[in-house]
Amino acid sequence: MKNIGMGTGRRKTSVARVYIRDGKGQLMVNDKDINEYFATPEQVQKAKEPLMVTAGESKYDIIITVRGGGLTGQAGACSHGIARALAQVDASNHASLKANGLLTRDSRMVERKKFGQRGARRRFQFSKR
Repeated sequence: MKNIGMGTGRRKTSVARVYIRDGKGQLMVNDKDINEYFATPEQVQKAKEPLMVTAGESKYDIIITVRGGGLTGQAGACSHGIARALAQVDASNHASLKANGLLTRDSRMVERKKFGQRGARRRFQFSKR
């Protein structure tokens, strides 16, 4: 099999390296099947979203290495990486992926905790007396 595409996806603190080859639709995440790796069907669906948009579910074998963050962030990183790799493989995919917002990096990060407060926004309980 020929290695035909590569993409890097990021979400929160997760980073996914995605390798695409011609194949029958096998999807491996960290040497496990995607349904085995992710805990919920929603996470699997999020990761597979670019394949559904481009109708490429049975065209390619995809190998993903993902590190950092939790499972939801990793699913988002996988989705971003797959979208970038599909756009690289076939330029005709680019428009549909862009229209569905799959090529855009989700830049939302956890807001830092501030000193003198309980959390990022939450204050300590206020007492008048």
